[in-house]
Amino acid sequence: MIRALTGYSTRHPWKIIALWGVLGVVLIGLGPTLIARVTQSQTGDFLPRSYDSAAALQIAQERFGADPDATTVTVLVARSDGKALGDADRQRIGAEAAKLAQRRVVMPREDDGPEFLIPDRSQTPRVAPAMTAPDRSFELLAVQLIGNPVDKGVQGVYRAFRDAARTQFAEAGMRTGFTGGLAETVDTTDAHETAAKVGSALVLGFIVLLNVLVFRSVLAAVLPLIAVTMIGGVAVGAVGVAALLTGRKLDAGTPGLINVVLLGIGIDYLLFLLFRYREHLRARPEQPAREAAAQVSARVGTAITSAALTIVAAFATLGLATFGQFRSLGPAIAVAVLVMLFGSLTLLPALLAAAGRKMFWPSKSLRREPREGRAARFGALVTRRPLTMLTASVVVLAALAAGLIGIRMDYGRGGSGDGTPAAATAVEISRALPAGVSDPTSVFVTRTDGAALTTAGLDELSRALTVVDGVGQVAPTVLNEDHRAARIDLYPTADPQSQQARDLVAGPIRAAVAQHTPAGTTAHVGGTAAIFADVSTAVDHDLRIVFPVAAALIALILLMLLRSLLAPVVLMLSVGLGFAATLGAATLLFQHGLGEPGVGFTLPLVLFLFVVALGTDYNILITDRIREEMRRPGPARAAVARAVRHTTPAVATAGLVLAGSFATLATTPGSEQVAFAMALGIMLSALVLSLVLVPAVAALLGRSMWWPVRPRPAAGAHPQPRAAAPAPEPEQVRAY
Repeated sequence: MIRALTGYSTRHPWKIIALWGVLGVVLIGLGPTLIARVTQSQTGDFLPRSYDSAAALQIAQERFGADPDATTVTVLVARSDGKALGDADRQRIGAEAAKLAQRRVVMPREDDGPEFLIPDRSQTPRVAPAMTAPDRSFELLAVQLIGNPVDKGVQGVYRAFRDAARTQFAEAGMRTGFTGGLAETVDTTDAHETAAKVGSALVLGFIVLLNVLVFRSVLAAVLPLIAVTMIGGVAVGAVGVAALLTGRKLDAGTPGLINVVLLGIGIDYLLFLLFRYREHLRARPEQPAREAAAQVSARVGTAITSAALTIVAAFATLGLATFGQFRSLGPAIAVAVLVMLFGSLTLLPALLAAAGRKMFWPSKSLRREPREGRAARFGALVTRRPLTMLTASVVVLAALAAGLIGIRMDYGRGGSGDGTPAAATAVEISRALPAGVSDPTSVFVTRTDGAALTTAGLDELSRALTVVDGVGQVAPTVLNEDHRAARIDLYPTADPQSQQARDLVAGPIRAAVAQHTPAGTTAHVGGTAAIFADVSTAVDHDLRIVFPVAAALIALILLMLLRSLLAPVVLMLSVGLGFAATLGAATLLFQHGLGEPGVGFTLPLVLFLFVVALGTDYNILITDRIREEMRRPGPARAAVARAVRHTTPAVATAGLVLAGSFATLATTPGSEQVAFAMALGIMLSALVLSLVLVPAVAALLGRSMWWPVRPRPAAGAHPQPRAAAPAPEPEQVRAY
């Protein structure tokens, strides 16, 4: 199958390139619209209905008409001179709020895309009075907008509304402040916009520069980036189509993560092909370029397919998760990687065949075999002192893994919005009102016996909630239209995003609700703190299931690929140690060093899947080459040294590119931990595990590493002679 795909692609390169060009135009153009339709930002929507907060969310939607797509912005209105609000001021605020509630906000249009591909998010917001500070220093308005907070159109609508409200109240002698999830997202995005653009440009420049330095060719530097970008765009569009057809909803951060992952692994796969293609052309200068491209693509395609299927299998295990954010991430990554794999077996070989030896123009490195350089000396060092190198790498990884001691999970937003106007407004509100006033915890009570509810019948429950330590205020009970459901809003004194608020909801509040719920009714606790308390439970459950299943699937793939019992054990132990070291380093930096509440709750699982799966890519490449070299006559350690020499440039370059790709996530608000951990994990996997630890173990074990099917020299095989050649040019030495 692999040979058939790569063979057809190298025989008919221009047909394949044209086909991908058409796919690119269609799916890249439709991608943003498709992704916008299948993403959701409400974390509670990812929880199964068996969880208390998810049941509360369902009641809010069905009994109280809460819109699942709605997002609320809290607007603070105060006098510009700082004086307390009088009755006339409050009447003026009410009048201005009524005007805002009748004004349709038109979504600003951007010039970077056709209008028919961009959904129109224009709308008339719902504006209602919320609360007045006890000292009358300000009044709060609740503004409801419809749409995903990460949708650029919704963000544009919010900006237009914010600017209009600010101007309107300023003309009335009032100042305004805006807070809430959407306000925080927009403020943080605006604050990081320049950094994001600069970071992306720097990474692209880094990738191009690195390829230029390695291959001494402009075409080899630019063409991979164009090809991988096209395949990545098609993959994102395919993910959107698959989600739309299956009815799955994606987390708002998934598309960005997919883009970064595909850029990294796509360039990795192409680099594997380019390095082997150059090596093949040097060894067989008389062979036609298309024939060489076919042979190399078929040979490397096997390793690439195994590496890609490892990632797919790892993320397929997320289908066992109960938390919907994980369950949607798995198929999305799997579809995207399969598209990238298909592109790596078709478009990339077609480009090699079409460009031929011109791929490396104007470099003259194909004319002669370079003499042994740094990679060869490094391979000789690893195989000459394997025990020392193995011990040193294990000590470094174990030291980093020690950071796992005392690790805590953080279910908040990581303080990504600190220092923004939205955060400043939230702090101002918390000085006069409970911290949870703009994001209350709600208790929903429903009848089970068909009778009607009364506010008097729920007084005991309200009084019990009032005396719970940590509850700053309890709002009056609100009944729905048929009086079969009731809502009691609580305003905790703790930040709804904090661990203190989650502990309060999961413990005292739910205990009080369970004890004082009237007979014939059921009660559920909802709100942000309750949702994240349940997410904590779901994630703990999923980690216990996904980790071992993913490890077993990856081990099975390695077993089938390597046809050995011992080699997969070595690789799995190495990537497991790399995962522990990476997570430990993230804990040391962010939790112990920077004083954050802990590491992001999704980090261990995403890091495990990516570092283990992507790290296994490099291990597969090095072990596949070691086994190939061991089929030649000669000592096993010499075979390992040759394998390290030939794969070090590819693995090191690919690791730097992939780490650089993940580093761009640092410009995305709230993704700093993921960016650091992923970049470090990839560097450890490429430079420590694949180039030091695994070769050192292979040098110690020799051909026994592939027990029970040990590689034997092929019949008639002879060691490759080292041809006498003129002294290589400096560029050739540096490339190796």
